[in-house]
Amino acid sequence: MSVVCSALGALTIVSTSLAPAAAAVDIRSKQWYLSAMQADEMWKTSTGKGVKVAVIDSGVNPDTPALKGQVLVNEVQKSVSYHVTQDYAGHGTSMAEIIAGTGADNSVKGLAFGAKIIPYRIALDELKDKQERQNTATSAEAIRAAADSDAKIINMSFGSEYYDADEEAAIKYAASKGKLLFAAVGNSGLKKNEIEYPAFYPYVNAISASDQSGTVAKFSEHGKYVDFAAPGVDIPGWCDNTFKEYCSNEGTSAASAIASASAALVWSAHPNWTANQVLRVLYDTASRKWPKDERSLYLGFGLLRPRKVLDDPNINPGPANVDPFAAENATGEDASASPTPSASSGQSTKDADSASGPTSAAAKDSNSGSSTTTWVIVGAAAAVLVIGGAGFAVLRARRNA
Repeated sequence: MSVVCSALGALTIVSTSLAPAAAAVDIRSKQWYLSAMQADEMWKTSTGKGVKVAVIDSGVNPDTPALKGQVLVNEVQKSVSYHVTQDYAGHGTSMAEIIAGTGADNSVKGLAFGAKIIPYRIALDELKDKQERQNTATSAEAIRAAADSDAKIINMSFGSEYYDADEEAAIKYAASKGKLLFAAVGNSGLKKNEIEYPAFYPYVNAISASDQSGTVAKFSEHGKYVDFAAPGVDIPGWCDNTFKEYCSNEGTSAASAIASASAALVWSAHPNWTANQVLRVLYDTASRKWPKDERSLYLGFGLLRPRKVLDDPNINPGPANVDPFAAENATGEDASASPTPSASSGQSTKDADSASGPTSAAAKDSNSGSSTTTWVIVGAAAAVLVIGGAGFAVLRARRNA
């Protein structure tokens, strides 16, 4: 995990590169989550076409095989356009590919490969040059620019334990412009488990990471501000900014990107819906074993299953102008009161009414210690959780050791 110093604190890339993938390996075969989410079936209904996703990160390289023709550089406002295509870490490009990669030439295929990316570059730790840092947009500036763009969705796979009033104001501005916002919940679940921003701000959907079994990853941060979970373990992404080989990555960064892609699939299929309606159907169809108005500390309101939305042509999205999370967004904890929250405050919530929610994904399941997960065999021997299949899968949360 890399840390960057800014005026108010540290911005963190919330993914970690592991072993490089062998050059001869079929990258698509490594994207286990596409099979788990039954992407091939979803793509018969939606590919994300017509939806633009703002990726606020280390920059996006538009010339990788997966992203040729996918990155709308000309739609980035001049005020924040400084070197947006020069990805100094490889991280932003990886997130963009997870969302909208084409899969060309044995590259990553995005869950919403029909969508387009609008790139925004902010200063993270890998950006060492002082002049570059000075000219690069702050997260607040990038969020505001994304809010003023044609992007429907804003992905923020970064985080900081420090509250930033300008960043929160930008988030609220983006929400007022009808944007749907996703952020990585953070990777310090095994350490301090401190709440992170922007995930903790009102109007931001905080995403935790699950593995191939549907179990929350040990590193994934937890607390009552987690909104949803998505795959975030063993996800192919660029090893570094040389863009020569893919690594197996893990982190809530990828989970946030997959959440953004999930929303893009739904919004593409229902272009006249509002952000409220897209969020509501994702909430209604998330996989969980507890009442949907209760929140798990690890999975939030459940594991995202966009296929359940796409499978139902008569699904009711509810009112266009009503925020399904209005209560928590209106009564959320005042972040400015604790700008450097302690480990214990990682359990605090944006919605005091959700305190009764289960403490793990297996809560309410009297047989959670046994093999209760619903499985499907993919290929010759691989078994993965049915995220997009019919019925609710049983999810088990792994607490930090």
